[in-house]
Amino acid sequence: MGQPSRKLQYGDGREALLAAVIDVVAEKGLRGVTYRAVAARAGVNHTLVTHHFGSIEGLLAATMEWAVQRSIQETGLAGIADFDEGFADSLMATVSAEPELQLFQFEMLLESRRNPKILPMVEGLYDTYVEAVEEALAQRGLDTSGEASRAIFAALDGLMLQFLTITSPAKVRSALIQVGRLVSGLPDTPGDAPNPAATEGS
Repeated sequence: MGQPSRKLQYGDGREALLAAVIDVVAEKGLRGVTYRAVAARAGVNHTLVTHHFGSIEGLLAATMEWAVQRSIQETGLAGIADFDEGFADSLMATVSAEPELQLFQFEMLLESRRNPKILPMVEGLYDTYVEAVEEALAQRGLDTSGEASRAIFAALDGLMLQFLTITSPAKVRSALIQVGRLVSGLPDTPGDAPNPAATEGS
C-alpha cells in the first residue's frame, strides 16, 4: 500500500492562495478555480485574490511560477547530470509526496489547447524546466546541442504523468534508470575535454 500524500503546507496570505489553487485544481480541475473556492480553501477572504493577483489569470500565472520553482527545488532536478538510481527514487518519492503540484501543471498544459491566454504560461513553464536541465548538464560539461535537454525533460515529464495515472511504479523506475543511461551517454561539450598534459603533473 502506498504512502498517503502529504498536503501542501499553507503559509499566510499570498502563499496560502497559491497552495489553495494547487489543491482546487487537483480536486476539481481548472474550471473549479473561482475567487470564492480558492479563498475558502486557503481560509482567507476572497478579496485577497484581487488584492494580491488582480485576476484569476494573474493568480494562475503566479501559481504556475510557484509550482515550477517548488518542483525544481523539491525534485532536485539540478542533480540530473548525476542521474542514477538514487535520483530516480528521489524523483518518484517527491512526486508521490506532492502529486498535486504535477497534476496542476498537467491541467494547465491541457487547458492551454483551449485557452490562448494560458499558452504563454505553459510555454514559460516548459522553458524553465528545460533551462534547469540544460544548466545542470552544461555544468558537467555535457553536450546539450540538438535539443538534448528538451528531449530528456520530455522523457521525465511523460514518465511522471504515467506514474501518476496508468503505469506501475516499478516500470516507471526502470524507465527512469534508462533515461539516466541516456544522460550518461551524452558526449562532452567540444573543447571542454580535459588536457592530458595539464593533468599529468597534478
